[in-house]
Amino acid sequence: MEKELVFGHQSPDTDAIGTAIAYSYLQNQRGFNTEAVALGKPNDETTFALKYFGFEAPRVIQTAANEVEKVMLVDHNEPQQSVSDIDQVSVTHVVDHHRIMNFKTNLPLFYLAQPVGCTSTIVWKLFQHYGIEIPKNIAGIMLSAIISDTLLLKSPTTTKDDHQAVEALAKIAEVDYQKYGLEELKAGTNIADKSEQDLINLDAKSFTLNGKNVRVAQINVVDLPEAMERKAEFLQAMEAESAANNYDLFMLLITNVLDSDSTALVTGSTAAVQLFERAFGEITDSEVSLPGVVSRKKQVVPPLTEAFN
Repeated sequence: MEKELVFGHQSPDTDAIGTAIAYSYLQNQRGFNTEAVALGKPNDETTFALKYFGFEAPRVIQTAANEVEKVMLVDHNEPQQSVSDIDQVSVTHVVDHHRIMNFKTNLPLFYLAQPVGCTSTIVWKLFQHYGIEIPKNIAGIMLSAIISDTLLLKSPTTTKDDHQAVEALAKIAEVDYQKYGLEELKAGTNIADKSEQDLINLDAKSFTLNGKNVRVAQINVVDLPEAMERKAEFLQAMEAESAANNYDLFMLLITNVLDSDSTALVTGSTAAVQLFERAFGEITDSEVSLPGVVSRKKQVVPPLTEAFN
């Protein structure tokens, strides 16, 4: 059978990489010929999870059409978040938990999107649907993805399905998910040895909102005041990225994973910043406090979309 690549979004997080690995395994068990790849190097949290469960990081690709004619997408559907030549390959499968935006295809495909906390939760249900046993290491990397996306089941995106998946996968993986989950999240909060440029691109997504290019990045920390000591450098890096990539608005969400609060740093055109303030309130010195906001998907993008529209 013709080979297909399976991958998540650019600036991949644990869901993008972990779910690609799990979905590729599932599809291969069903008779497909797939390889899980990535559109960027894994971050510290993902590296911790991969190592813990005995995985090598998937190889990173820049383009897909030079290798295959068909691909499968997980954890994204918007073309600006995908491989650079997505318009030159056929998408045969999509499994996602985000909004559907600007997605086009000329051929019928398998598309499964559900409003749950993590794409791996959907893939867990697919394993059940097809009656395919989940190996211990696959269960572990799927568990890691759900812990990451739901902040250990504390995010407002968390659903009953996510809770059930975590319980089931932790049992297969033979781990205490509370203990392991805290270790995993903390592994992703070390920012001291990274440049501001690297940090604002570790977990960042671009959105087109009413014709405006909006970039939303997020970093997780356990010491917010320490991160804010680098505010000036963050803003400088954000402005440079905006100039290089024509972003109308750049938002950096700095989230404390221990108390589930965030502070946002914001740069952009006067008009775009005014629209941001319509969604989140007045910005003071390029900064706004966002208590209880931890989810880009549910708590940031929807109000921004409404404000821009």
